[in-house]
Amino acid sequence: MKKLLKQKVLIPVLALTILLTGSAFKSYNSDFFEIAKQIEIFTTLFKELNMNYVDETNPGELMDNAIKNMLNELDPYTKFYNEQDVEAARIKRTGDYTGVGAQVRILKDKLLIVEPYKGYPADKAGLKAGDEIIEIDGQVVSDYKDDAGNLLKGIPNSEAQITYVRQGKTANTTVKRSEIEINAVPHFSLINETTGYIVLGKFNEKASQQTGYALKDLKAQGAKNIILDLRGNPGGLLREAVNIVNLFVPKNQLVVTTKSKVKKYNRTYYTKKDPIDTEIPVIVLINGSSASASEIVSGTLQDLDRAVIVGSRSFGKGLVQRPKKLTYGTQLKVTISRYYTPSGRCIQALDYWNKDEKGNAIRVKQKDYNVFKTKNGRKVFDGGGVFPDEALDYSKNSAITKAILSNQSVFDYATKYYYEHQNIKDINNWEFTNSDFNDFKNFLKASNFSFETDTEKSLNKALEIAKSENLDDDIKRDYNTLIQNLGQAKLKAVDDNKSQLMSLLNDEIIKRYVYREGLYEYYKLHNKEIKKATEILANPIKYNSYLN
Repeated sequence: MKKLLKQKVLIPVLALTILLTGSAFKSYNSDFFEIAKQIEIFTTLFKELNMNYVDETNPGELMDNAIKNMLNELDPYTKFYNEQDVEAARIKRTGDYTGVGAQVRILKDKLLIVEPYKGYPADKAGLKAGDEIIEIDGQVVSDYKDDAGNLLKGIPNSEAQITYVRQGKTANTTVKRSEIEINAVPHFSLINETTGYIVLGKFNEKASQQTGYALKDLKAQGAKNIILDLRGNPGGLLREAVNIVNLFVPKNQLVVTTKSKVKKYNRTYYTKKDPIDTEIPVIVLINGSSASASEIVSGTLQDLDRAVIVGSRSFGKGLVQRPKKLTYGTQLKVTISRYYTPSGRCIQALDYWNKDEKGNAIRVKQKDYNVFKTKNGRKVFDGGGVFPDEALDYSKNSAITKAILSNQSVFDYATKYYYEHQNIKDINNWEFTNSDFNDFKNFLKASNFSFETDTEKSLNKALEIAKSENLDDDIKRDYNTLIQNLGQAKLKAVDDNKSQLMSLLNDEIIKRYVYREGLYEYYKLHNKEIKKATEILANPIKYNSYLN
């Protein structure tokens, strides 16, 4: 009753405030009048729904769902952040928080440990990748309605009592929370006497400072060439991307331009500092998961003919977001502009404003790409991410590889493999064999792995239409034959992508034994992309041929 009375008082006050605001809007612009009109309609609906619905409602959940579903009609980067989301965004931006030091995935009824960070509390407490946390401090994860990951956070030195399942067996452990610092540069070292290797994992507030430190340190060790690894880097702060470009190009160089319908968001970003080295040969590694700020760095260095880009086409995110503070500690992260590299291209690959009949964003077609020129006159293109100067087919994830990854099959098999092979001592001389790959295929079959191809979707749609037209008896036999053939084709597709899948399995398994730090050391000896980059850097004539 008290809750209902509070609603009755609060909602009319909000409605009055909005209506008064709406009255002010009318005198400025017809667009604002339409906004005020729609807000008034929604406010009336929201009040009537909460006051009259047959069952008890939760106004907070209803509003949260309404906002998020409205934003889903725009692009995937425009998002509403509640108070917990705001804190998560702060952690992502700064790289600092208090917790257990592990990457987790939130599943329906548990938290899955994806990767414990070496030397941090979760690792010290014995938690491993693949462990399923089912209870934290007496709170059953499956009963927790909010973000269960927040249960792992707390004040420094506080203890979390954790119950988890490993390989079907339930166990308990105690984790002492601590301050966690997530490095933007998790690894840098020499590959050989003259080639430095820098891994840039994210563009948080430490990105340019840590990359600059790594570059100076490697040069002091004798590095004459640099490999900057942006594979899998999802992006982050735009200003950090500008500062990282500045490490390799002179002061006052245009890096990126943003264009928006709101004039104040139209900006040009130039380098502001003296660089560390404008001459050292640089190769940037990218792949389909290199996005946003990663594409600003790789695309700008490509436009300026300052680096050779190696790998596979990047993700294609040419949009800029900015957080806008709302009431009660919430925020709106809204797409405000598109960005353009020095040549004038925007590498946005998906058109979120023109969607297909299913409501999916349309990918810009290759025939619609526009040609631009680098500083030296080389052709580059917009509309589809950053295209590498040296494209490597084995760097590109195929449709079936993406399906296997999204289905968590690589992760789950790596967990299985680790517990079945506890006697591996020297991981640098270990390799994933053909026999292991056959075992992985059997694992896929046993776990009923499946994915629907575009061909199957079209065939299913055709069958539904045929049923509505009473034609299905005539085509059912042919349909079943086609589906059976497609099933065989999908099994063949696993074999066709064997090299790529073996590489992904290799990486995931190695992390189980020697953490991410050990994976980078393994890369230096075995990774194909790094070997190719090292080969190019070892031949100055070949390196320069890409840039001219």
